[in-house]
Amino acid sequence: MQHTDVVVIGGGIVGLATAWQVTEKFPGKRVVVLEKESELGFHQTGHNSGVLHSGIYYRPDTLRARNCRDGRLAMIEFCEREDVPFDICGKVIVAVDETELPTLIRIHERGQANDIDCELIDRARLTELEPHAAGIQAIHVPQAGILDFRQVCIKLAAILEQRNASIHLGTRVTSLRSDGDATVICGPNTEVRSSYVINCTGLQSDRTTRLAGCRPPARIVPFRGEYFELTPDAAHFCRNLIYPVPDPRFPFLGVHFTRMIQGGVECGPNAVLSLAREGYRKTDINLRDLAASLMWPGFLRLASRHWRMGLGEMWRSVSKRAFVRALQRLMPEIRSEHLEPAPAGIRAQALARNGDLVDDFLIVEGERIINVCNAPSPAATASLNIGRLIVEKLPF
Repeated sequence: MQHTDVVVIGGGIVGLATAWQVTEKFPGKRVVVLEKESELGFHQTGHNSGVLHSGIYYRPDTLRARNCRDGRLAMIEFCEREDVPFDICGKVIVAVDETELPTLIRIHERGQANDIDCELIDRARLTELEPHAAGIQAIHVPQAGILDFRQVCIKLAAILEQRNASIHLGTRVTSLRSDGDATVICGPNTEVRSSYVINCTGLQSDRTTRLAGCRPPARIVPFRGEYFELTPDAAHFCRNLIYPVPDPRFPFLGVHFTRMIQGGVECGPNAVLSLAREGYRKTDINLRDLAASLMWPGFLRLASRHWRMGLGEMWRSVSKRAFVRALQRLMPEIRSEHLEPAPAGIRAQALARNGDLVDDFLIVEGERIINVCNAPSPAATASLNIGRLIVEKLPF
């Protein structure tokens, strides 16, 4: 049996950033990272669109807002120091008609309250920034950017190994049990005894929380984000990042255009209930996951509130023409032939029993274990700061 001071379960960017922060704050402590997949950052991190968020949408003084602001600065500093490519390219949030102007103004006010560099711009200035974007008015957010968060994971892992931390891939955790003043973490061919455990398992966070003997305050309901990519001859339609004014009645931002650091422009996402927590294809079905979603009272309440919007998302999932029409609100020149399929992602949406979406970071502490039960976007942007806040809870 291996003995250590801290075990981090989950090798995504939040887990790795947390482990890195342990070695930063407590350089003499032993750290072990357990990841069930054969590579790091495989799930939400690896299917992330790669946006370095500004935090303009979030309610002031929430963990989400503060972590995004501070985490963005920490991420830029880390990438500069470790030579991870990034681009502070800016983005525009576009109102296409007068009905969207009140929401646009509220977003601008929220951005100012969050101390974000943002500016209301007219049609002429929007055309200078994004010549092919529709819109009568927009918000320009110069500090938004793009990067590859998988590359951040690779750098974090390399630093951890230099500091003698252990990273075990292909290691699924199946049980946690108390053993005196420590916890034993077990899996097939794995047994680690640790003083403290940090659960950063994302899509499986509620299940890992239950393994730890804690009651998760919400259930993870997976939503698949479906994307297209602009063909090379159409990529010039989008210079950087073009977002719509989000519908305040619905929890998702709507389809948008995202230039990627590796090249190309991603379009989406369309958001539909995933039939499996790790089901990136429409045909992927996990009956246990599906039953957990459909039998959760919170999901039924959410579906009853937003059924009309949900049907629209489902229709765009099966109709490329409908997806194109949604994109044309932001960019009228887009045609079906300009789009080719791109990989999907899964959003681990924490959903309360009453049907409310948990829209802030949610951390639940148990005996010798810290559970990150919800880390919504901008978790990747904020990951280094989230890790710092978690590590501050360790009683070393």
